[in-house]
Amino acid sequence: MYGLNKQMLAIDIDRWLHEDIGTGDITSLLTIRSDQLGKATILAKDSCVVAGIAVAEAVFAQLDPTLGFVANVADGQYVEAGTNLATVTGSMQSILAGERLALNLVQRMSGIATLTSKFVAEVAGTNAKILDTRKTTPGLRYLEKYAVTVGGGRNHRFGLYDGVLIKDNHIAALGSVFDAVTRLKGDVSHYLKVEVEVSTLADVEQAIAAGADAVLLDNMKNDEMTEAVSLVDHKLLTEASGNMSLARVLSVAITGVDLISVGALTHSVPAVDISLNIS
Repeated sequence: MYGLNKQMLAIDIDRWLHEDIGTGDITSLLTIRSDQLGKATILAKDSCVVAGIAVAEAVFAQLDPTLGFVANVADGQYVEAGTNLATVTGSMQSILAGERLALNLVQRMSGIATLTSKFVAEVAGTNAKILDTRKTTPGLRYLEKYAVTVGGGRNHRFGLYDGVLIKDNHIAALGSVFDAVTRLKGDVSHYLKVEVEVSTLADVEQAIAAGADAVLLDNMKNDEMTEAVSLVDHKLLTEASGNMSLARVLSVAITGVDLISVGALTHSVPAVDISLNIS
């Protein structure tokens, strides 16, 4: 599980604030006195699983350390529409300058956590665990993968460097599943598991024979996945991947796979409607 990297977050917030504010929030500087104080509430306009409250707090604190921030909910909490998520107090100019960045992050992260929680609920009672993928927004991967865990999902590898996954193009370059796995098994560190993408039952048999630790069942039909799980017979992990939807995921879980990876958790999730209101 990948948590919040606070050092990375601080660097990113500086960059994001500069991107949005630049040399100054012209509108607020021209309309609001520098000494004017106020209060704002961050309001959920949709029902959702909240994620990113600490990130929003970090945005306001980094922008103006004199601002007060009180969270009324915690990450992972399900809230109904109309719930007051947090209160921000202090300089009105600062609150308005940080509004959009804070909301953008909480909206996206809560959208990911909410969708993940729906997938997790769909497969409850089965053996399957819901995973994310590397189909993330460049620069936001650590926040998006954190949001997946907030929603009850699990993280796949973070990048190309921390997990071995032999994909179809590796296999095409090396000739076969068996050749790809055996070549890699001879060189990879003993503590790294070797997973290989397979698309046919013959590929599954090659993966088992070559000593793979896991197979990624890519775009297989449910009946094929059931046969693949039977072939594996608990000798290695099975992961289902490809076009996973809420409507389909339970039927995939029932095939007996251990893991189901869902790119949609991060690559096309709708943002939750969350607003900041001056009170």
